[in-house]
Amino acid sequence: MGKQARAITEMSLKELVKDLNKAYADEWLAYYLYWYMAQTVSGRNYHGVKSALEKLAKDELEHAGELADLITKLGDVPIANPMDLEKNANAPYLLPPKNTADINRIIRIVSEAEAEAIEVYNKLAKKTFGKEHVIYQVITHILSEEIDHEEMFENLLER
Repeated sequence: MGKQARAITEMSLKELVKDLNKAYADEWLAYYLYWYMAQTVSGRNYHGVKSALEKLAKDELEHAGELADLITKLGDVPIANPMDLEKNANAPYLLPPKNTADINRIIRIVSEAEAEAIEVYNKLAKKTFGKEHVIYQVITHILSEEIDHEEMFENLLER
């Protein structure tokens, strides 16, 4: 972030980096959860859920990359130690179900995680609106994808 961009930013960049790092931790935890469940899901008609989980895992990893880029542009670094991810996240890691064939439980876990992500990014969007324009755009882009994810899994649950 250049001098002029810092000059027009109307918020604490230190506080913003902290919030972005928390979201970054959330994304890594979501990535791992979705990736893990995609690898282990079983039972009848699991193929659609496996495919959806793989897509979501890919998106969450992309979000982590976008957030890491923002954090470094703000002159800081993202969380480096994987052991620090859960303690710095906005929400605790959701454990996958022990019964890998419980598709409805998997869907509810994903829906809950996506609802939490929507809340986090909505707060970040409100916090950055009119105060940090580039970050606001990235945050609203991620927010729109999280909204799509929640809807996709709610639709699976209705089937």
